[in-house]
Amino acid sequence: MRLKNVAALVTGASSGIGQAVSSHFRREGARLLLTGRRERLDSVEPDDLYVPGDLNDEAFVEDLAKQAAESLGAVDVVVLNHGLQASSPLTEMASADAKNVLDSNLLSAFLVMKHFAPLMPSEGGSFVCIGSRLGMVGKPGEVLYSAAKGGLIMLAKGAAIEWAPRNIRVNVVAPGLTATPVIEAAIQRSADPEAYRREREGQIPLQRLATPEEVADAVLFFASSESSYITGAVLPVDGGYTAF
Repeated sequence: MRLKNVAALVTGASSGIGQAVSSHFRREGARLLLTGRRERLDSVEPDDLYVPGDLNDEAFVEDLAKQAAESLGAVDVVVLNHGLQASSPLTEMASADAKNVLDSNLLSAFLVMKHFAPLMPSEGGSFVCIGSRLGMVGKPGEVLYSAAKGGLIMLAKGAAIEWAPRNIRVNVVAPGLTATPVIEAAIQRSADPEAYRREREGQIPLQRLATPEEVADAVLFFASSESSYITGAVLPVDGGYTAF
């Protein structure tokens, strides 16, 4: 198993991509610390540790790191999957909403990296950030989200260089439109779900949404020794959306 006895933190583990990543890691033998906003998870296994909380709160992140040190010792892999998407025309977005998008997608990632890098073993470790296709291309109505995810990419690239002497690798998986519960719910809320689905899929060269498992496959690659000489990279898992 590729992650046998590896200790891993997965944030945003409540559903969708985070849940798929947790399942992949569990299958590959990892010991898991999971966190998310929900008070409890039905998908948690007996050997997992789930700690709910708000990663925008540095006090919670500090406490989470202490619990990780006590329960896991060193932490080999951190998957930064948490985030928040809020759609609004730029001139109509409230300042509080803009701050929340930046905090939830970028500054919270900084907090986790700050407090978990010291827990990585002397031989190194791996941070895998879940970015977005919109961190590389602009889109009307998603300007602050794109800015936050673009900032996450640069956070990862800078950290990759700064921590390379410690053999801590930092990479980004940038999904495109993915069939998570949130996206599926948005499709079903449209006036004509099937027409809306076809419209969205028609914008993707591969003509379909990604599955959470396909994104988790890329995360597993960056978490494992198979990517031992890769750091500061951005891997789009978007069906060719950013190839234009």
